[in-house]
Amino acid sequence: RSVSSVMSSDLGASLIVSTMVIVTPGQDTALTIRNALAGGSRAGVFTALGVSMGQAVWTLAPAAGITALLLASASAFTAIKLAGAAYLVFLGARSLFEAARGAKDPAPRAASCGERSMPPPVALRQGLLSALGNPKLAVFFVSLFPQFIPHGRSSVLVLLGLGLTFCAMTLVWLTAYAIVVGKSGDLLGSTPVRRVIQAALGATLVGFGVKLAGAAARMGPP
Repeated sequence: RSVSSVMSSDLGASLIVSTMVIVTPGQDTALTIRNALAGGSRAGVFTALGVSMGQAVWTLAPAAGITALLLASASAFTAIKLAGAAYLVFLGARSLFEAARGAKDPAPRAASCGERSMPPPVALRQGLLSALGNPKLAVFFVSLFPQFIPHGRSSVLVLLGLGLTFCAMTLVWLTAYAIVVGKSGDLLGSTPVRRVIQAALGATLVGFGVKLAGAAARMGPP
C-alpha cells in the first residue's frame, strides 16, 4: 500500500471514531443545551466555543508535558477531577433552582431571545471550565489518536492535527445543538415543558458531577 493510501485510511478511521465519540451525549452536550435553553442560541454557541477551546488545551497538553505529569501524579489528577465535578454540580444545582423558581413565579417571562440573556463571556467560561475540569480528555487524546499515526510520520504534528480536528468537529456539532435548542427555547418561553427540560438538564449535570467525583475517589489516574 502507498503512503497516501495508508494516511487516507488512518484519517478516515480517526474521523469515524471521533464522530462516534462526539455525537455521544455527555456533560459538554448537556451544558450546551442548558445554556442555549437559558440564554438563547448565542449563549449555546459560546458555550460550544468554550468547550472546544478547553479540548484544544488538552490537545496541546502532551506537547507541554502536562499529560505525563497528570498521569504520574495521582493527587494532581484527582484535584482536577474534583474541581470539575464540583463545578458541574454547581451548574446543575443552579439550573434546578432556576427551574423551581420559575414554577413558583406567577408572572410569565418573555420568550424572546432578547429577554433571555446570558452574557457570551459567561457562557464561554462555563464551556471552557467544563472541558478543563475533565482531565480524562487528555488521557483520551493520548491513548486514542496515536493508533492512527502512520509509521514514519511526525507523531507530535499528527497528534496535534487529529486533536484539533476533533475540537473543530465538536464545535460544529455543539453549535448545531445550540442553534436548534435556542430556537426551541424561544417557542417554549416560560412554559412548564421548558422548566421540566431545564430541571432534567440540571439533574443530568449533577449526575455527571457525581460520577466524575466518584472516579476521582479511585486510586490514581484511570
